[in-house]
Parts: sequence; C-alpha cells; structure tokens
Amino acid sequence: MRNDSTPGTGTEAVRPGGQTVSLILGSGGARGYAHIGVIEWLQENGYEIRTIAGASMGALVGGIFAAGELESFKHWILALTRADVLRFLDFSFSSDGLFKGERIISVLRELVGEHDIGELPVNYTAVATDIERQKEVWLSDGPLFDAIRASIAVPTVFTPHEYRGLRLLDGGLLNPVPIMPTLRDRNDLTIAVNLNAMGGDIEARNEDEAQPPAARNVYHQRILDFIENLQRGNRRSVNGRLGLMELVTSSFETMQNALSQIKIAASPPDVLIEIPRSASRAFEFHRARSLIDLGYRCTAEVMAQRRPA
Repeated sequence: MRNDSTPGTGTEAVRPGGQTVSLILGSGGARGYAHIGVIEWLQENGYEIRTIAGASMGALVGGIFAAGELESFKHWILALTRADVLRFLDFSFSSDGLFKGERIISVLRELVGEHDIGELPVNYTAVATDIERQKEVWLSDGPLFDAIRASIAVPTVFTPHEYRGLRLLDGGLLNPVPIMPTLRDRNDLTIAVNLNAMGGDIEARNEDEAQPPAARNVYHQRILDFIENLQRGNRRSVNGRLGLMELVTSSFETMQNALSQIKIAASPPDVLIEIPRSASRAFEFHRARSLIDLGYRCTAEVMAQRRPA
C-alpha cells in the first residue's frame, strides 16, 4: 500500500532544505551493488529519498534501504568471498531453475528482519513478471521478502516465486528501469539508475581474494569451479562460440538494455545515472567494494552537472 504522506529515508536524518527524491533502481545482477553508492551520495548531500521502485537487484537493495538496514547489508557484502557466494546457492535439481533462492533469502531475513511493505517509512515498489500472463506486476504491499524474492528470480538461474497464486520471475524481464510506479509521486526529483548502459570503458577493480588452499574438499571445489564458470561467463568453447551461461546472460542483458532505452525514452527522469555493463559480469557478487565506489562516483559526476535548484 502506498503512503504518499509519510516521508523518511529509513536511515539518517536529512539536511535542512534537501530535495525530495523518487529513486528508480534498475536490474543488472552484481552491478546492483552500485545502487548503494548512489544512495550514499544522495544522503550525504542532503537529498531525501521518499520513494523507491526497483527491479531485481534494484528491488533487493531498495527494499533493504527502505527497511533501514542498508549499512548492515553493506558491511555484510563487503566481507563476501567467492566461496561465501557458493554457500548461499541451493541447487533446485528441477527444470524451473538452477537454484531455489531460499537460502539467500533466509540469510537476508536474518540480517534485515521481517518487514511489511505498507509499514516501511519509504514508499516502496518491487517489480516482477507474471510469466504465465506475460504481465508486469507491482508489489507495493505485503511481506518485503516475498516481493524481493519474486523480483530477483532471474530466468533459468532462480526458480519462479509462487506468490498470491502467481508464478513470478525477475522484474527486469519486462521493466528493467521501473519509472512508471513513481509517476504520480509529488517529489522534487525523479532519479533513475540504469545498470545496463552501453559504452564506457569503466571497469571495476578486480577483487579476487586469495582462497585458503586446503580449506575445501574435492566435491566442494568442483562446485566452486562450476559457479566461477558462471561468474566468468562459462568460457567460450574451442570454436569461439558462446558458452551456455554466457549466451543466457548476454541475451538477457541485451534485452534489458533495449528495454531500458524504451522505458527511459517513454518517461524521462529528471536525472539519469548510467552504470556501464562493462563494470562487472552479472554473477560477480564478490566485487562489492569497487561497484559501490563506482555508483558513488557516477552519481557525483552526474549531479555535478546539474545547476543548483
């Protein structure tokens, strides 16, 4: 349920005179960590985030911010290694998707706590896709983590989320930059973050950690190698063709880029912050620090070009 009369950031107090913001956080896998840097810059510079609409990782980061636990989440992801990412993946052994997604949601629930969207101090909408009816679904009430789990269900990677009689998949399938849920807001600025921008030579710093050599058994190491192949794009085959997961993720991101351009052109935001696809691969969830920094820098550069209100 939307509550247009209730301001708040879910975190620290806003400087007097700051502008109110409707913030749109796009989908883009691990690049979604850049959203944290965006939010940090806005808060440090006196902007009051009253509304958030997010798809996929945008829904996850935005929901955790709305719950007032972004700082705890940031500290947690900064400590993640590749091996930690592996531990949070629960194989589904079904044709619906590689992973069930229950383990990571359970960990996040423990970190963030249970929240009802209607009781959050920030107006929040997670966008998902009703795959059977081929329609966009806006989740703006009910349990926060049901909305997040539905919105992050990347096809073939996570199984669909069964919720309210619907089979829901990643919101980025139909709306990777969900501006529409914010159009009736009466805030001073609409700021959208697109994680699928083409061009740019920005490359987040490599954060490969040294793994303890004797810490895992052979079975564990084989699974880790499998996940790392996903993170690296499943390496091209000998004849130069795309590997399976690289084909899936590249196709999905190409579609998201095209859809992002359409959505942004149809409803231009006041401010558009673009994070290039070259910043990281979709599964590089161990690279939080450099991606957060990238989001902060990109926001500072874009906002510096705006004239004072």
